[in-house]
Amino acid sequence: MLPTYDSLYMPLLRALADGEVRTNREIGARIASELDLSPDQLQETLTSGRSIFTDRVSWACTYLKKAGLVESVKRGHHRLTQEGQAVLTAPPPVLDNRFLSQYPSFQEFRTRSEKDEPDAAPPVESSETPEDMMEQAAAALNQSLADDLLAEIMEKDSDFFESLVVKLLVKMGYGGSVSDAGVVTKRSHDGGIDGIIREDKLGFDQIYIQAKRWDPQSTVSRPELQKFSGALRDEGASKGLFITTARFSEGAQASAEKQHIVLVDGQRLTKLMIEYNLGVSPVARYEIKSIDSDFFSGDNE
Repeated sequence: MLPTYDSLYMPLLRALADGEVRTNREIGARIASELDLSPDQLQETLTSGRSIFTDRVSWACTYLKKAGLVESVKRGHHRLTQEGQAVLTAPPPVLDNRFLSQYPSFQEFRTRSEKDEPDAAPPVESSETPEDMMEQAAAALNQSLADDLLAEIMEKDSDFFESLVVKLLVKMGYGGSVSDAGVVTKRSHDGGIDGIIREDKLGFDQIYIQAKRWDPQSTVSRPELQKFSGALRDEGASKGLFITTARFSEGAQASAEKQHIVLVDGQRLTKLMIEYNLGVSPVARYEIKSIDSDFFSGDNE
């Protein structure tokens, strides 16, 4: 039987013990060698066709990264952190999710992605229905994907982000075709407006956009909203969208409500990207079936 993802935590830290940056594939190969996994075990797949072992190594990396024991240099490339080295030097009796829950960053991740208590390890037996567990699993997958999306965006420049915002609005049905629905304004003449998109296909109204690619942990405050409001007035515009990878302060939110400006923070941005398949693609589908009551009622005879 293949080891569970959380039982890979310590072998994964050992795979990175030399401080070098390694890919998921390299990490998996080191773990497989240490645990002496057979070729048959490594070839086991999920219903979707994905390798079970590769999937579990990926999730182990994700959870250790959320706890701060491992860091991503870039997508799929990981390195041991100082905290990870400390855990490796003085290992706990059991390195599992309960242990990782001592780290605030891991607690926050679990709180945002699961319904169970953030400081409790996943139960071996659950009183929840299979549907409840699937909902929780989907939420955890999407939260991890959302975090990865933000990380990818932060590796790009501001021009990419402004273009992304316009593409997202087009995906959401604003304007017409991709070629003429919206534009990114020239940086030297934008006047605080980063993009303009037609609200409808005929172009009767326009939405003016401010796009800020800021540190996801930073906060957009009221003065930034006031600047954007001034730029909207200069354009004679009545509708504005302020979209950012960061967060909004309460003052900024209150200001936006008074001035009819819609706010989209980093969390909502990534949820919209996932919902409208921008920058992501499906990797698996699971079909849930139930009894067809009409078939057994005799009405179809």
